[in-house]
Amino acid sequence: MSKKDLQKFGKRLKFLRLDKELTQLELAEILDMSPNFIGMIERGERNTTVENVFKIARALGIKPSILFEEL
Repeated sequence: MSKKDLQKFGKRLKFLRLDKELTQLELAEILDMSPNFIGMIERGERNTTVENVFKIARALGIKPSILFEEL
């Protein structure tokens, strides 16, 4: 993914997380990940794995493809 795509993905993740009224800390605890890592993904500073995309989608109660809409 390009840097621009990572930033769009991160913004989408943040939008969906906030829509579920979750903090980064709460999502991180559900996923057993660092809140710092969630923040880095949301800011487009870090890429993530397909496995993590599926975990995030499950935690948010959405299909993984929803995370990639508008990219």
